[in-house]
Amino acid sequence: MIINTGGRTDIPAFYAKWLINRIREGYVYVRNPYNSLHVTKYELNPDVVDCLAFCTKNPEPILKYLNELDKFKQYWFVTITPYGKEIEPNVPDKTKVIESFKTLSKHVGIDSIGWRYDPIFLDENYDVEKHIEEFSKMAEALKGYTHNCTISFLDLYEKVKVNAPKLRPPNKTEQIEIAKAFYKIGKENNMTIYGCCEKSCLADYGIDCSGCMSKEIVEKSIGEKLNPPKKKNIRENCNCLMGNDIGAYNSCMHLCKYCYANANKKLVLENVKKHNDNSPFLIGEGQKEDTITIANQKSWREENNQLSIF
Repeated sequence: MIINTGGRTDIPAFYAKWLINRIREGYVYVRNPYNSLHVTKYELNPDVVDCLAFCTKNPEPILKYLNELDKFKQYWFVTITPYGKEIEPNVPDKTKVIESFKTLSKHVGIDSIGWRYDPIFLDENYDVEKHIEEFSKMAEALKGYTHNCTISFLDLYEKVKVNAPKLRPPNKTEQIEIAKAFYKIGKENNMTIYGCCEKSCLADYGIDCSGCMSKEIVEKSIGEKLNPPKKKNIRENCNCLMGNDIGAYNSCMHLCKYCYANANKKLVLENVKKHNDNSPFLIGEGQKEDTITIANQKSWREENNQLSIF
């Protein structure tokens, strides 16, 4: 199975010590985001966890713990976008994130790390030409450190409409222009450009729409064949092995204006105060009313599972 750490918050950036404590203890408790008294206990054991999946805008805080993560096979997404503090208030300077990306790539290997340039939106400061210019600079800086880049266009969730009313996704013509340019830039920098939950029509312009964390990508990352159970993904056009997320919504301190996982800044700040590095829960502690279920965890590795080096 896959344990995902990045769908609800940025654990490497803000909760690295907590994650390492959970790995040392060998388990974690996760509240159901839709019924908070329902808790699932997951083992953090490489015998049943085939891959630890990360998605972060700042891997630097966890770099000092990489040796403790080495017992797990891993796949990393690092999001690097051109947006400034008006959009991403607490994301570090992008040149620092790029250097952390390179350090991480050298440790886990080029096939175990991908770059995310998303979400792509347009406003008075970021037009199509600006995106192409910035994407080209970043791709050149990351050349040789990843083969994968994932893009997606802004989804106007209700939270986004409230927190960032001036942002808009590119229209179809603009999407095609971006896709064509990014494909060319990717090819020049030895990168495949994947579309995250984007319509397959972008494949006509060079974008790989087969999934940004597909079975094939994960297998190449961990060097083993997998036989995952058939599971319908919640998001349309998604073909990825997302796994079970151990994060919590409304707890990411990046406070990006386009974020789907935070309702508002006040709620985030209230939750962060409840965090304890030594708790089995990311946010808060156990309650006497909690119902705890032990997850049915099984490895997806096949018996003759080693991939050919060819």
